[in-house]
Amino acid sequence: MSQPSTPAPRNPDGSRRTFMKQAGGMLGLALAPPFLAQAERLTALSKKVAGVSTISLKVNGTVRSIRAEPRVTLLDALREYLDLTGSKKGCDHGQCGACTVLVDGRRVNSCLTLAVMSQGKEITTIEGLAKEGGELHPMQAAFLKHDGFQCGYCTPGQILSGIACVQEGHAGSEAEVREWMSGNLCRCSAYPNITAAILEAKGKMG
Repeated sequence: MSQPSTPAPRNPDGSRRTFMKQAGGMLGLALAPPFLAQAERLTALSKKVAGVSTISLKVNGTVRSIRAEPRVTLLDALREYLDLTGSKKGCDHGQCGACTVLVDGRRVNSCLTLAVMSQGKEITTIEGLAKEGGELHPMQAAFLKHDGFQCGYCTPGQILSGIACVQEGHAGSEAEVREWMSGNLCRCSAYPNITAAILEAKGKMG
């Protein structure tokens, strides 16, 4: 014969569920202040680590300011903050040259250069080459004449690197141009046309 089941002990208010809700609420109240304080400290810390500040960049002859973290690259500053999307993000590791810009006349991989490092320097992008009225830079005109591009993705970096190549005195021959332009890759393999364009532009750049 089975024994009758023993009813579970009941709390004074007659409800175990009510007791658990009250206990949980009391525990939550007890723990909430430390957790909230910790969350506030973490938020303040993240803002401090972010270190957003004003960065002034002289791009194509015009000084422009952005609010960004110190870790922002020059490439991202140009593309994402200043809407100068001519400079392309290719490998993002300084290996393809698609992001090449001129800083104080010298070619740099903007994906490897921090924006804060370029303050007070003259930055030239593909957007700043043509003169008022639409007159192209001799290097741009030569690229058009010799069909020095196909898909066009690497072209801004190729043109700016080509200008620097001439100004550096490294455009004496096809072999020299190929050597000093080796940091700019073209997935379409338009290298003979690019070389011809640089050699022609050299004579028009003075």
